[in-house]
Amino acid sequence: MDPLEDVLALLDTRGRLSASMVAGGRWAVRFEAPEAVKFNAVRRGSCLLEVDGLDEPIGLAEGDCYLLTRPRAFTLRSDPEAVPVDAGPVFAAAEDGVARFGDGDDVFFIGGAFSFGARAQELLLDQLPLVVHVPADTRHAETVRWALNTIDQELKDRPMAATLVTEQLAVVMLVHVLRLQLARDPHAVSGRLAGLGDPVIAEALTFLHRDPAHAWTVAELANGVAVSRSTLAARFRTTVGQGPLEYLTHWRIELAARQLRDGGDTLAAIARSVGYGSESALSVAFKRVLGVPPGDYRRQAAMR
Repeated sequence: MDPLEDVLALLDTRGRLSASMVAGGRWAVRFEAPEAVKFNAVRRGSCLLEVDGLDEPIGLAEGDCYLLTRPRAFTLRSDPEAVPVDAGPVFAAAEDGVARFGDGDDVFFIGGAFSFGARAQELLLDQLPLVVHVPADTRHAETVRWALNTIDQELKDRPMAATLVTEQLAVVMLVHVLRLQLARDPHAVSGRLAGLGDPVIAEALTFLHRDPAHAWTVAELANGVAVSRSTLAARFRTTVGQGPLEYLTHWRIELAARQLRDGGDTLAAIARSVGYGSESALSVAFKRVLGVPPGDYRRQAAMR
């Protein structure tokens, strides 16, 4: 798997759809800060998106979609003067999966959220802008439109297993949105996502993710990507925020943490699987990265 696929798989990424939304006339809806990563797509009409923490509203046109990557309250509105109502009661009264605001049906949204397992904030979400906006006319946005159009069709026709299909398509849409963000504005992301926007660093990351238990050296990585050791080390640190071997240590610990959360393997077996020769070597690195010994981490995870 490649680094982005590894992270999304590690985080057990899941998509789910919420009620659709129809609005018309002068309207505004205020949403509480979502617990999960929220997404909406404008299938008809246009509106403004305001997010707590952003200085300016974002104009949304037909075909646009966006991700809200932090738990921030937000407002969708027809115009700046419209007085917002609380979204909760209206969505609670949705009929046939559609919530209605205002007068008419000028605007139609589909929306939902993505949920992740432990460590999502550090491994993915903190590396993204607060809002990832994908305009319909963005170059290479055809794949996002395909996913949204197929979700629309599933919701309209409701064939067998439509819910499962739409949830899987939502994850497909997420992957394409992340790809578009990296291609369009790699400087707006940080960490490993920024590294994926640099062809040299992306290749080095692929080597590390393909075989994290290997005893990598900077020289071996540099040879694999055809640059000097000093160039790779400096470029990796500037782009990703840490050196290649420091990155490898952190990724190994994330893999070990997943095994501690999800399985019953011994610490010795986990240590070997992620490239450490002993339990003690893993324990030292684990505590340095995550702040607690592996045994405590496993007990804490079991209590959640």
